[in-house]
Amino acid sequence: MSKSFLIQGAEIVNEGKRFFADIVVSQGKIEKILNPGDETNSAKYRLFERVDATGKVIIPGVIDDQVHFREPGFTHKGDIYSESRAAAAGGITSFMEMPNTVPHTLTQDLLEEKYNLASQKSLVNYSFYLGASNDNLSEVIKTDPKLVCGIKVFMGSSTGNMLVDNQKTLQGIFSESPCLVAVHCEDEPTIQKNFIDYRALYKEDTPASVHPLIRSAEACYLSSAQAVSLAEKFNTRLHILHLSTAMEMSLFRNDIPLKDKRITAEVCLHHLWFSDADYATKGNFIKWNPAIKSDADRAMLWTALLDGRIDVIATDHAPHSYEEKLRPYFHAPSGGPLVQHLLPAMIEFYHQGKVSLEFLVQKMCHNPAIAFQVQNRGFIREGYAADLVVLDLNKAELVEKSNIYYKVGWSPFEGEMFKTSVCQTYVNGNLVFDTGKFNETTRGERLIFDR
Repeated sequence: MSKSFLIQGAEIVNEGKRFFADIVVSQGKIEKILNPGDETNSAKYRLFERVDATGKVIIPGVIDDQVHFREPGFTHKGDIYSESRAAAAGGITSFMEMPNTVPHTLTQDLLEEKYNLASQKSLVNYSFYLGASNDNLSEVIKTDPKLVCGIKVFMGSSTGNMLVDNQKTLQGIFSESPCLVAVHCEDEPTIQKNFIDYRALYKEDTPASVHPLIRSAEACYLSSAQAVSLAEKFNTRLHILHLSTAMEMSLFRNDIPLKDKRITAEVCLHHLWFSDADYATKGNFIKWNPAIKSDADRAMLWTALLDGRIDVIATDHAPHSYEEKLRPYFHAPSGGPLVQHLLPAMIEFYHQGKVSLEFLVQKMCHNPAIAFQVQNRGFIREGYAADLVVLDLNKAELVEKSNIYYKVGWSPFEGEMFKTSVCQTYVNGNLVFDTGKFNETTRGERLIFDR
C-alpha cells in the first residue's frame, strides 16, 4: 500500500477548471483536496510527507483505451512490463490491451491468463479486451462487464482467426454482447481489391505513400457505417476505434452528453499529427492500420474532436522492431510505439494555441473513464484512486534513442523537441516514475467498471 503524503504548490487541471490546490493522498486514494496551505481541518495532515510541486501542473492519469503490448507471442517487440513502463513515463496510468496476441485472446481462460500476467508485470493499471471471431460467440456472452473493458471486433483485416466477416456472427455479437463492443473498421473486400491493383502497378518497388490508397477512406467508411447500422439496430454500446477519415465524421453525434451516447468515437495521436505528406520522410515508420490519410482528413478529425463528435484520444500503441519497419512496403508490418509520447505530443497543440489543457484532460482522462464506465479513475476527486501526473510545461525534452523506453527502441517522434515533460507519475498513490527513474517494486491494479 502506498504511503500518505501531501502534494503542494501545483496548479490542478481537472473537470474544465485550472486552480491551485494541495492534494492529500492516503492508502492509494485522494483523501482530500485542500485550498493551498489549508491544513487546519485535520491535524493529521501536519505529519504527512510533503511533496513540493511548485511551478508544476497536475492532471489525472491518462487512460489509453487501445494498446497492443505484444504479450504473449510477440515479446521481442514488447511485453506488458516494458510497455507499461514506457506508459508510466508518458503519464498513462491505465491501459486497455487488445486480443491479437498469440494465442489470440478468444476464450475466457486465455483472457484471465493475461490478467494474471499483468498482475505480476504491469507498472500501471490494466484491462484486456476479449477478442471476437467468427466462431466464439459462446465465449463473448460469458464476459463479466464489471471486470472486462470490452469485446474487440476486427471488421477489417487482422491476423489468424480475428477477422469477423460473417454477417450472422456480427449480428450475434452486436445483439448479445454483455458489454461495450470496440471495433476496428476497414472493409476487407475493398482493401483486397486495392492491394491487387497497386501490387500489380508497383511490383515490389512500392512506396509507403500507397498505404492510404490501399487502405482507403472508402474502405473505412463502408465498415464504420456498417458498424453504426448494426449498433443502431440492436442498441449496442459501440465504440469505434482509430478513426482516420473525413467521411466517417458524418456517423457521429455531438448533441447529447457522452454518458448518454450509445455510439462513441476515438481518434489516435498519429492521425492528428501526421498526414500522407509525411510518408516521404517517415515511410513505413508511420505505417498504421487504418492508414494516415490526407491533410483534409486530418483537418476534419480535428474539427470533429473539437466539436464533440469524437470523444476520446488514444494511441493504438503497436510496436514492431526497427528491422521489420525497414523491410519493403508490402513486407513491413503496420503499427508503431506511442504510449510514452502521447501526452507530450498532444500538449504541443496546447502550446500552439489549438486546444486548452482542460480540453486535453477531458479527451484523454475524463472521457475514457466516462465512455467505459471506469470505476473511480480519470478524475481528481476525493475518494478516487490517486492516479496523478505531474507536468512541467516549460521543461523541453528532445526525443532521442537514449530516452526512449519502448522495447523496440525507436519512436516516430525521434528528433522532435517537445516543450513539456512528464516529471512524475503516480499510480494508486505510488510514485512509479520520477524524472527518468522507475519504482520497480509496485504493480498496477485491474480496472473495475461500473456496469
